[in-house]
Amino acid sequence: MTSDNGMPFPRAKANAYDGGARVPLAIRWPGVASAGGRIDALVSLADLAPTILEGAGLRSLAAMTGRSLLPLVRGQPQSGRDRVFVERERHANVRRGDLSYPVRAIRTKEYLYIRNFRPDRWPAGDPERYVAVGPFGDIDGGPTKSVLLDRRDDPAIAPHFRLATVKRPAEELYDLKRDPDQVDNVAGRPQYRDVQRRLRAEPEAWLRETGDPRMTTDDNRWDRFPYYGQPAK
Repeated sequence: MTSDNGMPFPRAKANAYDGGARVPLAIRWPGVASAGGRIDALVSLADLAPTILEGAGLRSLAAMTGRSLLPLVRGQPQSGRDRVFVERERHANVRRGDLSYPVRAIRTKEYLYIRNFRPDRWPAGDPERYVAVGPFGDIDGGPTKSVLLDRRDDPAIAPHFRLATVKRPAEELYDLKRDPDQVDNVAGRPQYRDVQRRLRAEPEAWLRETGDPRMTTDDNRWDRFPYYGQPAK
């Protein structure tokens, strides 16, 4: 049992923060998983297909970047489970020119590092409706979004509106022990220089290893794929 994304709230769904990337995962597998067990390793939904294939006695496809969870499910240690990589490109059709908002991130137990490849674009979609959903269309409609938009000039609401919608720097870094809600970007601060440098390098190595076009060519192929569906009414 899992879900396809995080909460449908501002700065959650369609973001690399925990509110958008962290989802539930419960596994019932008689004879394999111990009932009531809890695993605190960092895993990805990309690991599910290799897990199912191994459980069926089959090998993973070469193109799969996930790893089987069977060792963890069986209660065995597995190296490399102290980090997980998060990626996004396009969500709804909410930027003029059908543009994406490309992000790559690494989440460890101590830090979240995010690289925004196009910081000149609006992370939550254009301020005016382009095709789908409405203004800032990568945020699902609902009472919370309405409060942010309707009261954006209210001093009590304005900081939350900015967190959810304004343009973001090329690099973000969050100290999860001090800032579990990931609202205080410490990228560029001298005391975090070494951490930022290290966490910048690890996703770059991962992107090269997996042949991610954002690292190999950084082209705009995702912006050229056609959208399907009906425009917002």
